[in-house]
Amino acid sequence: MLRTRIAVSVAAAAAGLAVLTACSGAETAQPVVAPAAAGGNGGGQVGTNQGQVGNAAPASNESKLIVADVADIGQVLTDQNGMTLYRFDKDTAKPPKSNCDGDCAKAWPPMLATGDVQVQGVDKSLVGKVTRSDGTEQITVGGWALYRYAKDTKAGDATGQGVGGAWYAANAKGGKAGQAAAAGSEAGAVKLSASNIDGLGEAIVDQNGMTLYLFTKDTKKKASACNGDCAKTWPPVLSKGKVELQGIDSKLLGSIKRQDGTEQVTVGGWPVYTFSKDLKPGDANGMGVNGTWFVIEPNGCKVGTTPSSTANQAPAANSGTGSSNDTSGGTGTTY
Repeated sequence: MLRTRIAVSVAAAAAGLAVLTACSGAETAQPVVAPAAAGGNGGGQVGTNQGQVGNAAPASNESKLIVADVADIGQVLTDQNGMTLYRFDKDTAKPPKSNCDGDCAKAWPPMLATGDVQVQGVDKSLVGKVTRSDGTEQITVGGWALYRYAKDTKAGDATGQGVGGAWYAANAKGGKAGQAAAAGSEAGAVKLSASNIDGLGEAIVDQNGMTLYLFTKDTKKKASACNGDCAKTWPPVLSKGKVELQGIDSKLLGSIKRQDGTEQVTVGGWPVYTFSKDLKPGDANGMGVNGTWFVIEPNGCKVGTTPSSTANQAPAANSGTGSSNDTSGGTGTTY
């Protein structure tokens, strides 16, 4: 009898251990559901009741447009996973048409319509679809086709903002979010003003207060040598209509045609650019990069080459090779 009781006790203990082990294993095997995407508006939660984890595609056959706050830009459109959505200036809204195919669509994957399009913070009447050249349907807002950016790796990223002077995060109405949405920019207004940059002196800034640069490898009055990846790092200032001037002689204003057919503004014959690493008005991080990029003065010269600015130019240490590690972002080529 005693042996029988011992055997039963051992068996019961073993069964209890097995239950504890199973519970422990079940706890560690439970899927971890990612928190809501940046912006707190529910991005990344679509389909969580069907096992969606993190930024995986939703199990349900639907797309979702959500308005969320993105740092340094403000309110933008995001998809169901919290990824920023963009619009392309070379597309058209009336009628809606996408002009981004082939390699372009690899860098800027279109947001395709899969089933019903759900909205959060977006006027449903503004949402539509456009048929792409391959027959797929792409979501539009305000007539503008929407895209993601391949180099955005997580919810809240907006590294595509301003790329090539043609790509911008989209707002709830399909317009440009952030500084690009400043008054008049939607109509293509460009304004160049004489300003003063700390440590450098007189300089030209655009309608958003961003510092403008010239590239010494360009050919004055003829051509830009900055295209492709270079133009992503140094977005050209494009002329889409009348260019307003403040403190700049109108005789210095001109334009050139770029490789892609767009018109770039020139001052004193030099094509002018912004710098993608200047994040706010007054920044001049592109000064002296690789010894070929320089802030441009209101007289069309690079900073430091006229007597009036020599005393104010930045120390040599700031315009040498300290910024020479700047790359185009993936190709290893420096500009």
